[in-house]
Amino acid sequence: MKINSFTLLGIIMIWVSSLEAQTKTSLKLEEAIHIAWNKSNEASLADTKVTTKALELQSMKNHAYPDLKASGQYQRLTNAKIDLKTTNSTASNSEPTPAVNQLLLGQINTSMPIFNGFKLKNNIKASEHLFKAEQASALQSKEVIAMKVITFYARLYKAQKTVDLITENIKSAQQRVADFIQLEKNGLIPRNDLLKSQLQVSKLQLSLDSATSDLNTVNYELTQFLKLDPQTILEVKEQDFANFEMKGIPLGDQIALKNRKDLEALQLAEKASLDQIKVAQSNYYPSLSLVGGYTILDLKNVVTVQNAMNIGVGLSYDLSGILKNGTAVKLAKSKANELKENENLLTDYIKIQVKRASEEYELSQKQEHVYKEAVNQATENYRIIKDKYDNGLADTNDLLEADVEQLASKINQALSRANSIQKYYALLSVSGQLNQTFNLSKI
Repeated sequence: MKINSFTLLGIIMIWVSSLEAQTKTSLKLEEAIHIAWNKSNEASLADTKVTTKALELQSMKNHAYPDLKASGQYQRLTNAKIDLKTTNSTASNSEPTPAVNQLLLGQINTSMPIFNGFKLKNNIKASEHLFKAEQASALQSKEVIAMKVITFYARLYKAQKTVDLITENIKSAQQRVADFIQLEKNGLIPRNDLLKSQLQVSKLQLSLDSATSDLNTVNYELTQFLKLDPQTILEVKEQDFANFEMKGIPLGDQIALKNRKDLEALQLAEKASLDQIKVAQSNYYPSLSLVGGYTILDLKNVVTVQNAMNIGVGLSYDLSGILKNGTAVKLAKSKANELKENENLLTDYIKIQVKRASEEYELSQKQEHVYKEAVNQATENYRIIKDKYDNGLADTNDLLEADVEQLASKINQALSRANSIQKYYALLSVSGQLNQTFNLSKI
C-alpha cells in the first residue's frame, strides 16, 4: 500500500504539533507573579478602582473652579398686550400699539465660591486620603495575588514530584513482577508472592492516576489564572520556585505593622473620615460666593437691552440646618470611631498572623529535616530487607512494605520541601514584604 506524499506530510505536521502542544514550559516564580500582576482579573479590578478614585478626586477639585453658565431663549408671542407705565403714556394714547410677537433673551452667569466653612477644602482632603487608601488596597491586592501564585506553584511542584516518584517506583515494581514471573515459573516462589507484587503495581497505578489528575487540574487552574494558553504544560523546578536564600527573615510584628498595606489603607480611610467630620461641621457656617453676569434682551418693537453686566456677592445661610446638622456631625464621628475600632482589630490580627506564620515556618523547617533523615533511613531499611530477601531471611511482605515506606519517605521529603518554601513566602506576606521581594516597581 502506497502512501501519498501529501498525506505523509500531513501526518508528520500533526505529529509535530502534538509534540509542541505537550512541550513543558518552565516559568520562574517571579515571572509568573509579574504576569498575574499584569493580566489577572483581580489585578485589573484593583487598578480600575484606583483609577476611579483618581477621577473622583479630580472631580472634587473641579468644584474649586468658577461655575459658568450660558443660556438663550427665543419665544414667539401671540397677541401680546403691552402697557408701559411711563410718564408719557397719556400723550401717546393716540398712537397705535406696536406689534409684539417675539422675545429674544441671552444670559451668561458665573459664580465662584469664596467661603463655605472650608467644606470644599476638607472634601478635597478626604478624597485625597481615599485615593491613597485605594492605592494601598491595590498593593495589598497584588500581595494577595502573589501569594495565590505561590500557592499554585507549591501545589504544582508537589503534584509533579509525586507523579515523578510514583512513575519511577512503578518501573522498579514492574521489573520486580517480571522477575517474579520467571521465579514462579521455575517454582522458586509461591504464586501468591507474584500476585502480591502485581497487586502493588495496581495500587501504584491507581496512585499515579490520582496524582496525574491532580497535576492536570492544578496546571489548568494556574494557566487560567495567568491567562495563558490552556494547552500550556507548566513545569516547576525547585530553582524556579525557590530563587532566594532563606535568611534574614523579618521577625516581629512591628515590621508587619509598618509594611502592611491593608492596615495603611484603613488608616488613610480613617483620616478621610476625620475630614468628613469637618465637612459636616462646615454646614454651621454661611456660604459666600462671588457672582456676575451678562444679559442681552430684545422684546420686538418695545425694548432692547444690550451689555447689561452685573457683579456682586452672594450670601446664603441655612438657618434650619443649624438644628438639623447635629445628627450629620454625630454620624460622621460615629463612622470615624468605627474605622478606628476596625484598625485596632486589624492590628491585633496582624500580630497573630505574624506569630502563626513564624511558628509554621519554623515547624516546616524541622519537618523538612526529619523527612530528609527519613529518606536515608527508609533507603537503608529497603537495602537491608532486600539483602535478607535475597538470602531467604525475609519474605515478600517485608520487601514490598519496605519499598512502600521508601516511596512514601521520598514523597514526604518533596512535599515538605515545597511546604517549607511556601511557608517562607507566607511569612513574607503577613509581614507586608512580599511585593518588594518580587520587585513590584518593575511593572
